[in-house]
Amino acid sequence: MKLRNRSILQIICLLVFFPMVSMAQVGEYRNDLAIGFNGGYMLSNVGFTPKVTQTFHGGLTGGLSFRYVCEKYFNSICSIYAELNYAQMGWKEDILDREDQPVINEETQIKEEFSRTLNYVQLPIFARLGWGKEQRGVQFFFQAGPQVGYYLGDKVTKNFDLNKRNSLKRANDEVHQDTMAVENKLDYGIAAGIGMEYSLPKAGHMLLELRYYYGLGNIYKDSKRDYFGKSNNSSIVLKLTYLFDLKKTKQ
Repeated sequence: MKLRNRSILQIICLLVFFPMVSMAQVGEYRNDLAIGFNGGYMLSNVGFTPKVTQTFHGGLTGGLSFRYVCEKYFNSICSIYAELNYAQMGWKEDILDREDQPVINEETQIKEEFSRTLNYVQLPIFARLGWGKEQRGVQFFFQAGPQVGYYLGDKVTKNFDLNKRNSLKRANDEVHQDTMAVENKLDYGIAAGIGMEYSLPKAGHMLLELRYYYGLGNIYKDSKRDYFGKSNNSSIVLKLTYLFDLKKTKQ
């Protein structure tokens, strides 16, 4: 466990200090600051051990965006990008029998469905490299870095009484996660995204991004005495962002 945590810290430190290294390179000076807002749709799940069969949980995300462009190094535009977001993560269980058929609740006679939404405030900080037009036109970009989140609360959506679930026909009978409270409110991990930006001098910047997040922490305690050995968040996000310039470098 100590070795794993040490590796996690090394990865996060590398991603944090990469932008500083980029700024120290000898390139064309930039001092551009932009702020704005973002919104998108998130598909998430939780990696449980013991396994819980799932499909993707759908949720919304949105918040504030900040970008500081520090340098153009050859054809690469180097910047630091950060967000402060509200996000609906969680999991949706895929309740099937041993023949991969939906499990029907004996009381309601409908397919059993269960999902749990975990609400977070999230802070990703990215090192970003862009290629293309700065002032007018299209730019493609890649960004990666650490992300931390803080758990705010959750909501359960189900169509059956938990005490009257059809346990006999389930292929995967793991149900502890349905009623356990989130034990670790701090979530942390790494995220990376690719996208396209369209810029106009007076209209600002429109960004479309596809992003993946992998949690390195667990929502439940994971010692040998605890039930789940692993319970980490992960998500795929499609996001639209608008930025307007506060400060631009004269070129």
